[in-house]
Parts: sequence; structure tokens; C-alpha cells
Amino acid sequence: MEPGQEIASLLEGLWGELGAELEQRASAGLTRRRRLLQSAQSAHARVDGSHVLSFCSNDYLGLANHPVLIVAMQAGAAQAGVGSGASHLITGHHQYHEDAEQALADFVDQPAALLYSTGYMANMGVVTALMGRDDAIFADKLNHASLNDAAVLSRAALHRYAHNDLSSLENLLQKSDAKRKLVVVDAVFSMDGDLAPVPELLALCQQYDAYLLLDDAHGFGVLGAHGQGILSHFSAKIAAQTSRQSRIIYMATLGKAAGVSGAFVAGEPVLINYLIQNSRTYIYTTATPPAISAALIESVKLIKQDDFRRTHLQHLITLLKTKLHLQRWHLEDSNTAIQPLIVGANEEVLALSEHLLTLGILVPAIRPPTVPKGSARLRITLSAAHSEQDVMRLIDALHAAENEMAA
Repeated sequence: MEPGQEIASLLEGLWGELGAELEQRASAGLTRRRRLLQSAQSAHARVDGSHVLSFCSNDYLGLANHPVLIVAMQAGAAQAGVGSGASHLITGHHQYHEDAEQALADFVDQPAALLYSTGYMANMGVVTALMGRDDAIFADKLNHASLNDAAVLSRAALHRYAHNDLSSLENLLQKSDAKRKLVVVDAVFSMDGDLAPVPELLALCQQYDAYLLLDDAHGFGVLGAHGQGILSHFSAKIAAQTSRQSRIIYMATLGKAAGVSGAFVAGEPVLINYLIQNSRTYIYTTATPPAISAALIESVKLIKQDDFRRTHLQHLITLLKTKLHLQRWHLEDSNTAIQPLIVGANEEVLALSEHLLTLGILVPAIRPPTVPKGSARLRITLSAAHSEQDVMRLIDALHAAENEMAA
């Protein structure tokens, strides 16, 4: 076989294998597709050419299209330009980045903070910088993929415990003789909307000389006093436990409740300094545009002062939970903006999502492997940008859909 023919044969084989995998995914009802957003992110948006009532966004406080943030980003771009032009450790670390880090650290009541481009990069950067072959990571089985991928890449021993099962975690910690031990957990679980038992996790970390990485992607801006997040939410239970708090590595994303983009890690100054020296996803990437940080500074101010947004969001959560009465499908027990409606079968959840779309209501169907097999669901996400009428429209549509699809 000629060299060119051999290469062609190899490529044909690879593409053939990939095509077969895609066909298998399609036959199992697991094909993902991108929808095209043609407006600003909002409760009422234009998607794929149609105007829809959207329950898809993680824009929990309705800040993604806030005029104050738009003006701040425009002013930041006018002053600092569009791109940062370099990594943070060369010449890409702008005054806007510095000020945003200080504002975020102050807001979550931590000594120091460090900006990352995304939450995925933050988790990857922290875990791989801190953990290695002689270490052990303990992860909730429902953790976000970024935490799982980070644990694997770190080459530390990975131990997964049953969801929110403290006895299972303690058993694993007790048996471990690893040099370093790190418990990694979602603060608010992204597909179920329930909370990690943070005070109890901290107590176990204290007892077994472990540290706790909290991914507060879905709690920052929403939970706690003035939206300060999961630690504020549980502050009464962990008050005066300074030694336990110092075991915390706090991460939160800034493209959800904050309405902008990126992520940050907060904790002890020695942690932040160590990450600057050793976190590869921080060191070896171009810094985010300074204008993003200019908008983030204003976002933190709005989050802090606009408690009415969280009050309204909580009202909508209560409204959905009290007014939605279904027999065939059920809401998970969540008191957060993430309200999972468990349907079960992949085909049925897709059919339900498409049915709602014909009514102008967009709710995403979530299927395995994102969630466990047999637990396909509609992931309803509420926002302070929704009105009571919006939520009641969804409730009425779900009631009608249950009756129609059962017929």
C-alpha cells in the first residue's frame, strides 16, 4: 500500500468509528445539539429564529443584560482595549483584574482571590497544582465533570463516595494514609439543585487532616447574606471555627449569577500565591479581557446591594414548588433556582421538551451521561428576570402536557 493510501485508510477507519459512535448516541436519544441565541440572554429571548420564554439560563439574578454592566464593560474596553494581550505573569494582569480580585475576596470574606478564565480551568488548575501521585482526592459522585476530570489529571488516588453520604466519606478518609487529602464537592449540585452539607464536611476534614474544595458555581450571588454564597449560607453553623475555615478552598464562577464571565478561587494568601506559581491553567493562558473585570466589579456591587432580586427569585421557587402538581413526573427536593423535573426515559424527556417548545417555552432536556441512567429530566432554571406570570405559564403548560402525553 502506498503511503498516501495508508494514511487515507487510517483516516477512513477513524471517521468510520466516530460516525458509528454518533449513530449509537442518536439511536439512544442522547444526541446533543446547539441552539442559536439571537438576542441578549434574558427570560424572554430569541432562539433559533423564535421568541421563547426561556428556563435554560444560569443567569439567576438577571444581570447578564443589565445596563450598568454593559456600560462598565464598554468603558473598560475604551480604557483598556479589547484583549489583554498576554498572560497574567507577563503583561496581561491589568489594574481591572487586580481590583476585581480584591472585590471578590472581600465579598466572600476570604483573605485573597485569583481570577481564572472559566470554572473548568479553575478547578483543573487548583486540583492539579495541589495534588499528585502520593495524594488522595475524595469526590461526591454527583460532582461536576470539571472536578472529576481535574482529579484524574492530577494522578492522585480518586475515591468517589455516594451523594452527600457522610458515612461513606468518613470511611474512605479513615482508611487513607495519603500524604495530602482533598475533599472536592459541588456546593450546589448543578443537576439536582441540592446543597452539600458543608459544616459536616468541614468537621470531617478537620478530624482527618483533609482540605475542602467547594465549587460554589450555583450558590455564589444567590445563597447567603447579600448573595455571598454557600459559606455565608451556613455561617451560623461554622461560626467561630477559624481552624476549619482555613481548610477551605473556595471557587465560584462569574458567568451565572454574576452575569459576566470567568471564575475565581479564594482562600488563604499562601494558597493564592502558590497557585500563581504552580497552577498551569492560570500561568499558561492569555488573561481575560480587562473589560470583563471592569464589569465584574460593578456586578459585585449590584449583587451586594440588590437583595430584592434574591427575594423575588425565592418567591418564584416557592411558587413553582407549591403550584406544580404532577402525577407522572416529579420535582426533585430543591430549594434553589435549579428545579429538576424527573421524567425518566430519554425519549420521553425529549418529547416533553419539544412539546413545550411548540408552546414557546424552552426548557432543556438533560440525559445521561450528564445525569444517571433512568433519571433524564427537564432542568428548569429560574431567574429573578422571570415574572410570576412566566412561572405560572410554565406550570400550566406542564399540567396540560402531562394529560396530553398520557393519552
